[in-house]
Amino acid sequence: MKSVIVTGANGFVGSEIVCNLVMNGYKVFALYNRSKSRLDSMPDCVPVHCPMDKFEKLPELIKEKPEYIFHCAWTGSAGQDRCNVQLQLTNVVSTCSLVSVAKELGAKRLIVTGSIMEDEVKAVTDTNGSLPSKAYIYGAAKYSAHMMAKPLAVASGIDLVWGKITNAYGVGELSPRMLNTTIKKCINLEAPTFTAATQNYDFIYISDVAEAFRLLAEKGAPYSEYIVGSGGAKPLRSFLEELRMAVGNGLPFLYGDIPFTGVNLPLESFSTEKLNKDTGFKPKFDFTQGVNLTRDWLKEQE
Repeated sequence: MKSVIVTGANGFVGSEIVCNLVMNGYKVFALYNRSKSRLDSMPDCVPVHCPMDKFEKLPELIKEKPEYIFHCAWTGSAGQDRCNVQLQLTNVVSTCSLVSVAKELGAKRLIVTGSIMEDEVKAVTDTNGSLPSKAYIYGAAKYSAHMMAKPLAVASGIDLVWGKITNAYGVGELSPRMLNTTIKKCINLEAPTFTAATQNYDFIYISDVAEAFRLLAEKGAPYSEYIVGSGGAKPLRSFLEELRMAVGNGLPFLYGDIPFTGVNLPLESFSTEKLNKDTGFKPKFDFTQGVNLTRDWLKEQE
């Protein structure tokens, strides 16, 4: 049984990656900060209390040599904390410190959960006159972590594989991100409001995200980045109309009431061709299936 480490293991993405790894025969050292509620029922999962600012203590806490380290921990990935400069910078420092720890632990590979917002940050920075919101600070931190971790990984001889998630959603998400908030409004019979929703988007169901990251660990090319998405990117309004038909309860969706101040990435920015080619990944859930599963789970929570 191969051992692996997952940081942020009690989070939305991290816990699903832990579940996928356990089901595929890995022993998982699951790092958590405050709660480990999602981890308690998982076999072959060893919860380890280790906040991000204590990564240097991992060689004392884990005596087994891990095959891979999955880095999912990130404070302030949703809500107003995306705009907190100091908080986001601590994430960058922690990511960089993990590279050195990975070498000390003897890990072969570090797989990091990045974000499509890294590409948005690059695009908005290069666009004169653009008016990005403060939420782009989160994407800038992800991009900075990537740019700093890569040369450190090369110097340490650690394979760095960076998976940029388009938009993960599904059962288990507690954050106030758009899709979750929209489904909750539909459950509560509140008409949701949006931008004109002409910008390109892609959504990927959470268990498909986890499968993609396991395959990236096993088959991804070293020092490479991948788009982790469904492969079916299209204008956001198309997704929202599909959601409205599936779980909208007959509510009108109001478009154009919220200004859009970002940049619209071209459809090719969402291409999963490299992911599919290198790993054989294919998503199992289409958008309507995922939305229905998420709606049912959110109704149970309420």
